[in-house]
Amino acid sequence: MKKIVGITMGDPAGIGPEIALKAFLKAELYDRCRPLLVGDKSVLDYYLAQHPELNVTVNPVDKPSDGKYAFGTIDLIDLQVVNMDELPIGEVSEVGGNAAFQYVKKVIELALAKEVDATVTNPLNKEAMNAAGHHYAGHTEIYADLTGTDKYTMMLADGNLRVVHVSTHVSLREACDRATKDRVLDVIRIADTACKNLGIKKPRIAVAGLNPHCGENGLFGQEEINEINPAVEAAKAEGINAYGSLPADTVFSKANGGMYDIVVAMYHDQGHIPLKLLGFVYDQKTASWEAVKGVNITLNLPIIRTSVDHGTAFDQAGKWTASELSLENAIDYAIRLAENS
Repeated sequence: MKKIVGITMGDPAGIGPEIALKAFLKAELYDRCRPLLVGDKSVLDYYLAQHPELNVTVNPVDKPSDGKYAFGTIDLIDLQVVNMDELPIGEVSEVGGNAAFQYVKKVIELALAKEVDATVTNPLNKEAMNAAGHHYAGHTEIYADLTGTDKYTMMLADGNLRVVHVSTHVSLREACDRATKDRVLDVIRIADTACKNLGIKKPRIAVAGLNPHCGENGLFGQEEINEINPAVEAAKAEGINAYGSLPADTVFSKANGGMYDIVVAMYHDQGHIPLKLLGFVYDQKTASWEAVKGVNITLNLPIIRTSVDHGTAFDQAGKWTASELSLENAIDYAIRLAENS
């Protein structure tokens, strides 16, 4: 039977509702899974009223098993937390931040109860969420907290390039301190398991250095000598096919070309920049994004979570111009992980 995939609406003041609608309007989504939206009917009604040409019916359900999962129908867990008269479209607000958090909380509960097979998140705004009293750095930290997970990491993926992170939402100064042997080894192990869950039998794991040229044997830093390289050797001793440390200025190109299956990045921007350079295509002539793709996956959770690899894009909200490609990619990864789990 096709997997049930719970998909959050994201911050209702951003582009999440729009790209969710666009994804649900494609018959091929229903060919691959049973998609379930978690959000607010009031928000969907707002957008559908603006686009009466859309031939779709919203079906509120109390639980996932009640869904029809038929093209032309959007099965929805309606949390009823948004009054559209109080929601400023395209702006940071406590209303939007609280709603986004409640959608995530609900889909996690459904996954832990095994009522959905995988979860996919649309973008939330960290400032809005924290203003609403939910003090998390982002989706990843919410999932870790609500599932009781201590060892986890973020994976980004686009085509051949997959990247996991030793640290994410911390200062660059703190990121350097977090590049310890134990943490790097944990992330290598998580990366190896993630690739195997995607059907890669013997993953080739590249481990990036922290310093320029991997420190040039200590000239530019000691982290590779003292922490990163020992972690790679320990991983090899466990039978993991790990390589490194490798210079970060070339390793991502090699992985994108097929030399490695995944790269362990030492900090947030080291991993995010190459992925977004590939996945985010800006057209200067039209002053718009030609493509926004890539997937964010939280690894080592007891449930499956994938996400779009972009933000709420408040400047595009309500204009019906946002691309659903990243969401479609995230759903595809969620299905693959659910089918292999």
